[in-house]
Amino acid sequence: MYKNSFLVWEHIKNHATIYLFMIILFLTGIIFGAVIVNSMGFIQKQDLFFYLERFFGQITEGVSIDKIDILWQSFTYHAKYLLLLCILGLSVIGLPLVWVLIFVKGLVIGFSVGFIVNQLGLQGLLLASLSIAPQNILVIPIYITAGSISMIFSLTLINKLFSRKNHQLLLQPLAKYSIIFVILLIVSFAAALVEAYVSNQAMQELIKSLYL
Repeated sequence: MYKNSFLVWEHIKNHATIYLFMIILFLTGIIFGAVIVNSMGFIQKQDLFFYLERFFGQITEGVSIDKIDILWQSFTYHAKYLLLLCILGLSVIGLPLVWVLIFVKGLVIGFSVGFIVNQLGLQGLLLASLSIAPQNILVIPIYITAGSISMIFSLTLINKLFSRKNHQLLLQPLAKYSIIFVILLIVSFAAALVEAYVSNQAMQELIKSLYL
């Protein structure tokens, strides 16, 4: 256990620049998401908020949301996103798309939180804290790690392609790469569980207390 922790720490220390780059890229996406909200026109905000109010109305009317459906949809979304990052990391030309995907993920979170807070104020902040934050405590590290690992492996491929070393040496990094993504996939299932059974329930209770 101690050895594994040491190896993880060494890995992070050796690739600190890449992890820092991914964190900055993700945070930049969040900031851009918030900026987009502030740059939207009044009519655009009203049109979007109309759908949000309809969703709130369904909850207050007692329309149940199937937790299994939420779990499956959330996990499927994470699985597809991680699979795409994994595939892009295997191809040298896919590296810029990895950066785009991490940026977009941050942008979506920034826009979602920014819009809810912009429209509902303190109530929106509370709603975002209960409905968006819990699963993202797991989701954000998952995507930053996935993006970083994809970038590291892609750069490793570039080094191998331009070196005279035996290409069979790629088998060990490839095995580790695959194992890491399987672990991230398992953790993403845990995030989907949190979203379906914790965040969803907390959100419904808060909406009912605010609008009933």
